Amino acid sequence: MIQYIYLGRVAYDEGLRLQAEIAALRLEGRVENVLLLLEHPAVLTLGRNARRENVLASDDMLARRGVTLHEINRGGDVTYHGPGQLVGYPIFDLRSLQNASGGRLGPVDFVRMMEEALIRLCGVYGVRAGRIGGLTGVWCGPAGGSPSDENSGNTKDRKIGAIGIHVSRGITSHGFAFNVMTDLRDFQLINPCGITDKPVTSLEREIPEGVTLPGLEEMADGAARQFGHVFGQQVLAMESLEALRAQAAAAKPNMPAEDTPLQIPAEVERLHGDLERPVRA
Repeated sequence: MIQYIYLGRVAYDEGLRLQAEIAALRLEGRVENVLLLLEHPAVLTLGRNARRENVLASDDMLARRGVTLHEINRGGDVTYHGPGQLVGYPIFDLRSLQNASGGRLGPVDFVRMMEEALIRLCGVYGVRAGRIGGLTGVWCGPAGGSPSDENSGNTKDRKIGAIGIHVSRGITSHGFAFNVMTDLRDFQLINPCGITDKPVTSLEREIPEGVTLPGLEEMADGAARQFGHVFGQQVLAMESLEALRAQAAAAKPNMPAEDTPLQIPAEVERLHGDLERPVRA
């Protein structure tokens, strides 16, 4: 099951704290796979592989514009988050998921499935999107063949969704940033994901004429449904963080299997002691 919560606008530091809290609960088995959906105030994040020179604005300029900067442990380079962008943090246990061949899902498979969910979400609003080999994320343009290209003559690939994750003890954190009604001028502060020859775009810019976008909360509901389809799991909307915490408080943490002895048998202890004794030459 995927339990999801739409949180509205959340400060970036608070988003990090919530991920850590829920990752601990997921590791203990007190909650199911959880998808946090929200937006952030304007912020730049530097992943493990980030280069500071990909931040094009000075510290003074960032301060004047109220943009904060955070170094974090996800993969990838520099990314922008801001109003009008749907951010998703899937706190999933990879051991609960399977790949297409029925084996355990790995981090790369997980990223590809996240991309697929966002590609399908674009399709709901008439925007064809796709992947580019060797680059993580979701793209419009030649990669996806967005209908707007035919009329505008724009033949460049344009990034609409960025993805970067962290995995610890099988539990994922961080996730995706999907540009819905984002002010794309803020991306001029950086080389997004370290890429200099491909611009960014938004769903608002790519939708066909006559299509109306819903608010971010309804968009979040649609994203959660696509995650459910792609990952093959039931999706359950949680009313609030408090409801999720109450469920976690009532749940029992993961315990050893019932047939696991709570005390080591004397025979095993004796054999263990024999093995630890020095052997004489």
